[in-house]
Amino acid sequence: MAVGAIGKLSVRDLKPRGKRVLVRVDFNVPLESGRVADATRIRESLPTIRLLREAGARIILCSHLGRPKGKRDLEFSLAPVALELKSLLGGVPVQFANDCVGEEVERLVQSMKDGDILLLENLRFHPQEEKNDAEFAKQLARLAEVYVNDAFGAAHRAHASTAGVCAFVPQAAAGLLLEKELDFLSRATSHAQRPYVAILGGAKISGKIDVVTNLFGKVDSILIGGAMANTFFKALGLETGKSLVEMDRVDMARELLERAKREHVDLRLPVDCVAATKFAEDAEAIVVPAKAMPADRTMLDIGPATVADFREHILRAKTVLWNGPMGVFEMERFAAGTKGVAQALADATPKGATTIVGGGDSAAAIAKFGLADQVSHVSTGGGASLEFLEGKTLPGVAALTDASS
Repeated sequence: MAVGAIGKLSVRDLKPRGKRVLVRVDFNVPLESGRVADATRIRESLPTIRLLREAGARIILCSHLGRPKGKRDLEFSLAPVALELKSLLGGVPVQFANDCVGEEVERLVQSMKDGDILLLENLRFHPQEEKNDAEFAKQLARLAEVYVNDAFGAAHRAHASTAGVCAFVPQAAAGLLLEKELDFLSRATSHAQRPYVAILGGAKISGKIDVVTNLFGKVDSILIGGAMANTFFKALGLETGKSLVEMDRVDMARELLERAKREHVDLRLPVDCVAATKFAEDAEAIVVPAKAMPADRTMLDIGPATVADFREHILRAKTVLWNGPMGVFEMERFAAGTKGVAQALADATPKGATTIVGGGDSAAAIAKFGLADQVSHVSTGGGASLEFLEGKTLPGVAALTDASS
């Protein structure tokens, strides 16, 4: 499914030669000691940047980084990103502007030549960005003749650079990464090949309720792991020990279990888990049946029998969606469940399954285990992917120019 199929203009449709193209990218990357620690998001933007550069566009890149709270804070400067981007482009010059709007930036933009690349300073140094301020959006729009949104990770935010700016440019198109994200995630919400298995984990059921609800009627199985499984256990009247339980969501969990039965969705919970004496790497831990959680312990991972059960379902699937870790994968002691699920996705992919990792902690986990390139797609946007899977409209997509325009 191309972006045109959902009625929006694509960067492929543009004739950008000699034109100033403002590209909203997601360069919200981790920095350590003034250097980019993980360049994944920058790397994912390269196809759009290269496409525009080869087409003779004058490329103006803009992004946010971190949460500088509307103030100029050089801890969140994009200057290190400019150096990393230059390196990833094989030494192609990348000019850096000390701001994202204003006369100096406009002078830099006017002096650009075809194929030039300019990276603007952090958008969130201005409080008007997150407020979707119309005047700030106009200032951004003045820099360009064409706008491209390739920042899927920010597409669920109605900010000046993702939504507001679109009202003040002649054309607003989707970039290649945005296209790819929408393509794969659309497969997870419609037209998915069956059997279709969704794996949901993480700490809280509250953040995934809308996802679960939207997946009913689309999936054959939902595999629940992570701390959110405890809320389902509590709904079943099981002992959960000192594990995290959302008491205000127990009734909701019970309703989901009942709905799964009614609608013939195989909602599977862990059959065993790793129960620890405390939330720490050096905690004493034992594997126990899910129905026999000790009252003085905490569930920090799914157990090996659950990994085997989940793996069996994953390997039978034609479509697999994974969002949320199975345990505290940041601690090696409690990473086996999450790693087992990641490996199962990697093994299912060459068998013909479309395997989609829905960003956030799941993306971090599969990267940690070195398996990111062995699945069909790893989303760059945790929050955006969740909202898309919930069936919500993403403001950064809705604001783009209709394909027929």
